[in-house]
Amino acid sequence: MPQTAQTLDAAAVRSWCVRALDALGREREEIDAINVYPIADGDTGTNLYLTVESAAQAVEAVFAADDPDAGEVVRAMAHGALIGARGNSGTILSQLLRGMASVLADGRDGDHLARALTAAARAAREAVAHPVEGTILSVATAAADSCGGGGSLVTVARGAYEGARTALEATPGQLAVLERAGVVDAGGRGLVAVLGALVEAVSGEAQLRPPTRAVPVSSLDDCAPQGGPAFEVIYLLEAEDAAVERLRARLDALGDSLVVVGGDGLWNVHVHVDDAGAAVEAGVEAGRPYRIRITHFAGASETRERLQRAVVAVVPGEGLAGLCAEAGATTVLAGPGAPPASGDLVDAIRRAHAREVVLLPNDTDLRHTAGAAAEQARAEGIRVALIPTRAAVQGIAALAVHEPDRRFDEDVVAMTAAAGATRYAELAVAEHQSFTSAGVCQAGDVLGLIEGDVAVIGQDLTDTARTVLDRMLSAGGELVTLIVSDETPPALSDSLERHVRETYLAVDTTTYHAGAGAPPLLIGVE
Repeated sequence: MPQTAQTLDAAAVRSWCVRALDALGREREEIDAINVYPIADGDTGTNLYLTVESAAQAVEAVFAADDPDAGEVVRAMAHGALIGARGNSGTILSQLLRGMASVLADGRDGDHLARALTAAARAAREAVAHPVEGTILSVATAAADSCGGGGSLVTVARGAYEGARTALEATPGQLAVLERAGVVDAGGRGLVAVLGALVEAVSGEAQLRPPTRAVPVSSLDDCAPQGGPAFEVIYLLEAEDAAVERLRARLDALGDSLVVVGGDGLWNVHVHVDDAGAAVEAGVEAGRPYRIRITHFAGASETRERLQRAVVAVVPGEGLAGLCAEAGATTVLAGPGAPPASGDLVDAIRRAHAREVVLLPNDTDLRHTAGAAAEQARAEGIRVALIPTRAAVQGIAALAVHEPDRRFDEDVVAMTAAAGATRYAELAVAEHQSFTSAGVCQAGDVLGLIEGDVAVIGQDLTDTARTVLDRMLSAGGELVTLIVSDETPPALSDSLERHVRETYLAVDTTTYHAGAGAPPLLIGVE
């Protein structure tokens, strides 16, 4: 006979997390296939899987460090989901787990589980700017309403699961886009899998998987909302409650599918917008955003083909992230002193939803990290070409010649050639005295680095930049690219553009704004 649990103890929570991850791993592709709302981009199953994967990693971490009690494990599961939440449904799921954790910290019997599910459903609705019926929210509410007010742990878990299954089957009648496609809601389908894993964890009995209705390929054009926002923006945010309330109002005016979850100073922000830069800037005004992910939505025809090819680019500022996203790239933000990990790059490759991916690390120090990410993605069946771009200006040059319609190898060769033909330089301010290839620098000196080596040491940003630019153009060039940050003096780029225009008559100049967190100046010469 299967052994049933009387309380949701630490081992049961751990088992629930493991089983939920296994279930979503098995059903990820099926859930992706029915993802038609809010955007028909085929990633809900993957997003839910990655969210629970982050939760599972957090749970295993507390077990590795100590012999935790159930409260610690539940909180770790919720926190892991919060910091790793992906997409609309993943963000909502993280809030559901957070809502449950707040109640289960006080008790873990059937009555507390019933109250936890109710608190979770309420918290999730409050996190969504404009709740829509026929989604994961409806399934979560039905799960909470089906608990019968309490009972044994197994009885409550089974009641929630059966209620969720019934609600899931009703979603096509609540949301027209689901009815047109002949499918149930993908996020709700994922929640049913998570609740089924909970039943298995407390009862020891495997649950039957509810049937999944596949989307006819020809229906995707009808399912995709017409004229919707172009980008999905997600970031973690350290901010006070009052600032987050103002942020909600500002983001709600910028776009849709707004979900803000979290609390106690840490939030996960998700929104669909046309102006990705404005969404990130709103976060900067509210607090400290990081782990910023900007994804360009494919059209319905691109989704059908699973985006035969995509580009993933690492960028040093949110302004460049918006620029590259507008060019169709999936971006990973590299903050000051916070380079992305291999897992961040693998996540971005997955988010690109393409059979073929060109990876642009745009940093010499990311060579090995990017290589490891490419190998992992290849093991998952994705064809990845790593172009060893060493600076953002090389990545921009490569992206400018990217043509997804030509053969993969030809595209990679053209992008590699464009990057290789772009010499790069950077201006930085020395933090302390040190020996460099150009001599000894003092703290506060302006350093001009060409191809990664210090070539000029100066005291003035504009004078040093002009000297670096002259040295680069002495070897020839047709186009100068300048990338400035928010901290760069406004007159710098104007001064350099005027200098090039007056001194090098056949050379054009283009300036981009990287936003906050980027070096004072990046220079590219092609």
